[in-house]
Amino acid sequence: MRPSRTAVIVPAAGRGERLGPGAPKALRLLSGQPILVHAVRAVASARGVDLVVVAAPDDAIDSTRRLLSDIEHDAQLIVVAGGETRQDSVARALLALPPDVDVVLVHDAARPLVPPEVVDRVISAVRTGSDAVIPVLAVVDTIKEVDDAEVVRRTLDRGRLRAVQTPQGFRREALQAAHAASDGGDATDDAGLVEAQGIAVSTVAGAEEAFKITRPLDLVLAEAVLARRRASGGVG
Repeated sequence: MRPSRTAVIVPAAGRGERLGPGAPKALRLLSGQPILVHAVRAVASARGVDLVVVAAPDDAIDSTRRLLSDIEHDAQLIVVAGGETRQDSVARALLALPPDVDVVLVHDAARPLVPPEVVDRVISAVRTGSDAVIPVLAVVDTIKEVDDAEVVRRTLDRGRLRAVQTPQGFRREALQAAHAASDGGDATDDAGLVEAQGIAVSTVAGAEEAFKITRPLDLVLAEAVLARRRASGGVG
């Protein structure tokens, strides 16, 4: 039987303008290193990951390879040219996958502190039969639905709501089919593309530390998390 492998796609070609002017979001410094380095290190250190494919800006492929070359991990690393949108970057990375990859995860570069155990939980769920898996957290805030005039129409039952994180995991065929069937837009949630094809999406427990860096305040929080990890003897 042909051996099977697990790959993680990290789209990192976007600019992330909500974080403010300057370098692309994935290259902003966090504790002295680009956010992308932290993200790749996090997913590559998971036991179940064999390959990491980074979709970088097409004018920064060589520099991204150099940037990631010093990360210590056992996973294979490939850098490809990303596209204009996140969805396009994921689609291009899918084309670069070797034929022996049958499980594919997609991880936001802007979630640099995801614990490796979350990555392995996603992989395990796909390996044991799920076509699509997402890590989630319970919603703690009260959520209101409003109309175009910002008038509240109803209060949602937060007991049935979940905040979605990454990496999201898929059987390779399911993810490829979903991207092939999409309208070519800019989907920010690969599970949504798969869900649109009628495929059930399962959930596993996420982690508070897997938050997404979007605003300057998120960088402050990420620095605090890394400081706490270093103080406790973890990897910074």
